[in-house]
Amino acid sequence: MDRAKARLQKLCERGRLFLGTDVAIMGGAMSWISERHLVSAISNAGGFGVLACGSMPPDILAAEIEATQKMTTKPFGVNLITMHPQLADLIEICGRLKVGHVVLAGGLPTGASIARLKELGLKVMCFAPTAMFARKLVRLGADALIIEGTEAGGHIGPVTTSVLAQEILPEMREVPVFVAGGIGRGDIIVSYLEQGASGVQLGTRFVCATECIAHPNFKQAFIRANARDAMPSVQIDENFPVIPVRALPNKATRRFNVFQQEIIERFRTGELDQKAAQLEIEHYWVGALRRAVIDGDVDNGSLMAGQSVGMVTREQPTADIIAELIAQAEEALAQRMAAFAETVCV
Repeated sequence: MDRAKARLQKLCERGRLFLGTDVAIMGGAMSWISERHLVSAISNAGGFGVLACGSMPPDILAAEIEATQKMTTKPFGVNLITMHPQLADLIEICGRLKVGHVVLAGGLPTGASIARLKELGLKVMCFAPTAMFARKLVRLGADALIIEGTEAGGHIGPVTTSVLAQEILPEMREVPVFVAGGIGRGDIIVSYLEQGASGVQLGTRFVCATECIAHPNFKQAFIRANARDAMPSVQIDENFPVIPVRALPNKATRRFNVFQQEIIERFRTGELDQKAAQLEIEHYWVGALRRAVIDGDVDNGSLMAGQSVGMVTREQPTADIIAELIAQAEEALAQRMAAFAETVCV
């Protein structure tokens, strides 16, 4: 097992050095969930916590960063949404408070945003949905990339993690690449590292961490769910696009389908123009995640979850989750080494 441990350390060395951590496991930035308690717990356990800024105004983000810094001396990052109206101010706060890494999400970031972060001495990570975008982001100055497949929770793209890994990992050696989406065990972490990934990002697996502030009702919904329960939202009409969101079904998701039909009918009768109708549909989920995560209303809130939710079976301390993932990874490597040794000896 010592050889397996050494092999795992070698496989994720680039990711560990980039993040400044013991293990190359990032926590996915989940709104209302990835706040100071969970983020500091992930970092203190040897991983890399990432604060979810979401729609926070600058003063709230500053307070959250400072509170997290009081709970851990280990590295952690901040996830900023590129469409945030005060993105420039948020960037300055990250620089002033000496956050080591910023993850830019929610769309292709501008070269100016990346340049300013780097001027402030921060490392920049970006999401790459395709190999073409991966190359463009590196040209813009991204220091590392994250590729996230459709198995992930929340807003998702159309391509699976395994396909993205095959498309991008062989083509992108210039910067570290972290793989996300549907990861729930250490065995699969090893597979992606052997394909060339520098590390991984997990979100759903950490929702039921003891340190996570999510309401007990929210956590129980995850514990009871299986992989097939985490479904993407349905778009009723192609003229009214809906960005797919993977979540556990409840009254709210079923009502959303009816709501779309009602709004589209109001458009057809002339009561709403297309822009107003689209806004009505987009605003349906406003506040829904908070209702579920914080208030515990798992019927009317949003239960965003990745397909790895089926591997969330109980509430555990964050350190135990990371230790379990590492143990599974080392066991997988030990078995491969033993099988190879037997083949050589035959």
